Amino acid sequence: MAEWLWESFPREAEGQLSKRLNALVTGSVCAEVARELGVRPHLKLGKQALGDGAGDSDNVLGDVMEALIGALYRDAGLDAARTFVRRVWGERVQRHAKAPQHPKSALQEWAAAAGRRAPEYRLLDRSGPGHAPRFTVSVAIGSFASAEATAGNKQEAETAAARALLEKVKS
Repeated sequence: MAEWLWESFPREAEGQLSKRLNALVTGSVCAEVARELGVRPHLKLGKQALGDGAGDSDNVLGDVMEALIGALYRDAGLDAARTFVRRVWGERVQRHAKAPQHPKSALQEWAAAAGRRAPEYRLLDRSGPGHAPRFTVSVAIGSFASAEATAGNKQEAETAAARALLEKVKS
């Protein structure tokens, strides 16, 4: 992915390329690609995991996508893995004319520019089975404003909370 981005955006600074890379390799994007490929019916899951919805979990599907790319690389080599990734990620690489700003970075930059304290994240709850956990996280800028979000992993919950708080403070 990094090679592809470097080829596609040769004039972009390294920091901008990193933002693009992070946006393209998140668990939710990997899971989205896995869904598009029709991976779910091929998963071998136990009765409990099926009942808990693991077959539609971004965590599970994201991990499966990474494993498929790794297996292809080990079995057929770098060229085959590169060709596959470029085919299945398709237009996602070109989707944004400007590198997307990660919500956590954008919130931190907003707080600094507004003369506010840095955002502080706190894990409020972790629930669900190991293969389909749910994390609830809060983010606060001092006593000025706060927001909460729940997602399938801590990082995605923090990102969603940052996005929600950004919407609050910018409206």
